[in-house]
Amino acid sequence: MKLTDVIRRPLITEKTTLQREREEAQTLVLEVAAAATKVDIRRAVEQLFGSKVAAVRTAIAHGKFKRQGRFAGQRSDWKKAYVRLRDGEKMPEFLEGA
Repeated sequence: MKLTDVIRRPLITEKTTLQREREEAQTLVLEVAAAATKVDIRRAVEQLFGSKVAAVRTAIAHGKFKRQGRFAGQRSDWKKAYVRLRDGEKMPEFLEGA
């Protein structure tokens, strides 16, 4: 799997913003490919963002059931990763203003 395929997008929600703003927590929350492992995520963050990673936690978010009239369907499952950076590492620039 290529490094650019591992990370889909950063998740910017109220919860992740509060988690990122705490001084002791250097945590990024990213949507990643469903087949990506923790090692793949660590390598992608270290090489693409230039920051050293302390720990990676992953969670699978199951897709919601949605209806459109009488037709029912399900959104696809997706994976998110909580990436904690090492002490002294700075956050990537694109997350500074978010």
